[in-house]
Amino acid sequence: MYIYLNDQIIDSKEAKISVFDHGYLYGVGLFETFAIYDGHPFLLDDHFLRLQEGLKQIGIDWFMEKEEAVSILQQLLKANRLKDAYVRWNVSAGPQEVGLFAGVYKEPTLTVLIKPLPAKRTIPKKVEILALRRNTPEGRVRLKSHHYLNNLLAKREMVHNSPDVEGVFLTEEGYVAEGLVSNLFWVKNGQVYTPSVATGILNGVTRQFVITLLRKANLKVEEGLYQLHELEAADEIFMTNSIQELVPLILEDNQIDDSRVFELLDREYQLSKQKKLWSRYKL
Repeated sequence: MYIYLNDQIIDSKEAKISVFDHGYLYGVGLFETFAIYDGHPFLLDDHFLRLQEGLKQIGIDWFMEKEEAVSILQQLLKANRLKDAYVRWNVSAGPQEVGLFAGVYKEPTLTVLIKPLPAKRTIPKKVEILALRRNTPEGRVRLKSHHYLNNLLAKREMVHNSPDVEGVFLTEEGYVAEGLVSNLFWVKNGQVYTPSVATGILNGVTRQFVITLLRKANLKVEEGLYQLHELEAADEIFMTNSIQELVPLILEDNQIDDSRVFELLDREYQLSKQKKLWSRYKL
């Protein structure tokens, strides 16, 4: 596999990162995962906006013009002989002396990893409610950072450690939060619900895009604090994720027959892919 590391396309086996990188030592870094469909990085504008806003918050001085980013992605697609791809765009703090650093990181490490995009899932996943609670964000809001221990420990806890099951976090207060690698939506009597960012969830790019699609379709969506029994009473449940897109969910062994909202949204999402959207949110 060929990757991008600090201005070079190289074989991943040749990649070297400083042991003094504070992304490695202290977890100071952010990343985005997104899909490339037929050579087009879907919703790249939205991913980069979130990334750059987050980097400012944690004191990493990094910026790249979209044209340069697209050029890097095109080179990686060519080097790896791909048209559709899963991308991880990673910016870590870069090297500094050992010790907590309160200044601005001026020499960050940029790593772009790419691999084949998995096929779109067409069957529902089951839900497993996690015993481990969602940890609170380390800052004002949750960022897509290198800190993934909460997710990893939760995955190890799962009875059904299977791609056919999505673990669902509750907050310490018992509110429904988010999936192990996803945001959650459900429908009751035509009303769509999704946990508020006040629960400490990651405000996913696909989550925000789906909310925009819902409003475009004149469907009501409410963001709030919800107990587990409200999720259990849903007519439809589905998850969103930038790689898996929209996936219907089944709680325990309950078969949900109503999937009208999911089907509408999934259809609109596929049309948006065909339009090769960069977004914010030009539908």
